[in-house]
Amino acid sequence: MSSAPPPSSLHDDLHGLYRDHHGWLNGWLRRRLGDRERAADLAQDTFLRLLVTRRLPELGEGRRYLVQIARNLVIDQWRRQRIEQAYLDSLAALPELETPSLETRAMVIETLMQIDAMLDSMPGKAREAFLLSQFEGLTYAQIAERLQVSVSSVQKYMLRAIAACYQVLYAE
Repeated sequence: MSSAPPPSSLHDDLHGLYRDHHGWLNGWLRRRLGDRERAADLAQDTFLRLLVTRRLPELGEGRRYLVQIARNLVIDQWRRQRIEQAYLDSLAALPELETPSLETRAMVIETLMQIDAMLDSMPGKAREAFLLSQFEGLTYAQIAERLQVSVSSVQKYMLRAIAACYQVLYAE
């Protein structure tokens, strides 16, 4: 992967990459997703990601690089749909008077996406310790026993998890 080229070169290189590979990428996505409109959206999002990040593939690596970006976007979309559906399922159990507004729903889904990304970025044991603490209410000693680690390790895991939570809340 190359570093960011100068702006005029970036524009020309991105235009060439788009011209040479957009149709192919759109077809590739359409075959995998079975949905023409979603494929078109994701193909555009792939090139938008290149424009925003200003990182272009090395010569001859265009398709491989585009596929990797597109796959990541598909995974992000599936993850968002899964989270959104779980949230909507939980709302369906509420009485109609307690159902949040569309704006509140959008904010909650965005927050859930941030939490999911934060949990996904944590090392496995730190994530597991955090979830055991928060959702099962286990003490550090119980978590240590469950994970077969020392209590001081659990303390370190929890510090990582709390720092990650802090980043989600206050970094933006």
